[in-house]
Amino acid sequence: MIYTVFRKHRNLYFNLCLTSTFSFLVLLFRMKITHSYFYTFLVWNLFLAAIPFFITQVMKYYSSWKYSKPQKLLLFTTWLLFLPNSPYIITDLIHLHNHNSVLKWLDLFLVFVFALNGLWLGLLSILDMFGFIKSESSSFHAHLSIFLISMLSGYGIYLGRFLRFNSWDLLTKPYHLFEQIRFSITEPQVWVITIAFGGLLWMLFLLMQSTLCLNDKYKNSKVG
Repeated sequence: MIYTVFRKHRNLYFNLCLTSTFSFLVLLFRMKITHSYFYTFLVWNLFLAAIPFFITQVMKYYSSWKYSKPQKLLLFTTWLLFLPNSPYIITDLIHLHNHNSVLKWLDLFLVFVFALNGLWLGLLSILDMFGFIKSESSSFHAHLSIFLISMLSGYGIYLGRFLRFNSWDLLTKPYHLFEQIRFSITEPQVWVITIAFGGLLWMLFLLMQSTLCLNDKYKNSKVG
């Protein structure tokens, strides 16, 4: 089954590997000419961004399995906790102000390439999750769920960038996390960042979804 799914999506996987490899090559080039390892944290951030995509791909591989409700809840919760890591890399642009960022245009390009890869992985994963939700409910509920998920991801970016929490802090220090959440929701900055990043993720999802629909219609019209 895994081979069948891999073969069906081999072009997608190949392109993802290609763009990721390009990111690593740009990073290696920067390391070579600056003799600095400053931006190597982008590799870890991209790995975290790939986890939601990996989860939904595993769910697709084993789509014939009859998941129990606790299993579905566990998979969804894990996916949701790591999803903000995908658009989070955009905020790594803040490091351009760091004194270790000595080649501004190259560093800007480097962060952009990694952020684009992370965002792309996240959107593909959201599309998969949209399909899972739609298969068990309706198109309206699936769209509403993705909208709420996008907003939660926007808030997750705030928790990660400004309060410096990680996805696994829900398990390692839940009391401190919920205490900070309780205090943060009264801050106007929280809502601005949540709506900005959440709205961006939502609109990109809609754009990607409509593009795929147009592509399918074009293919069907050619076959007809």
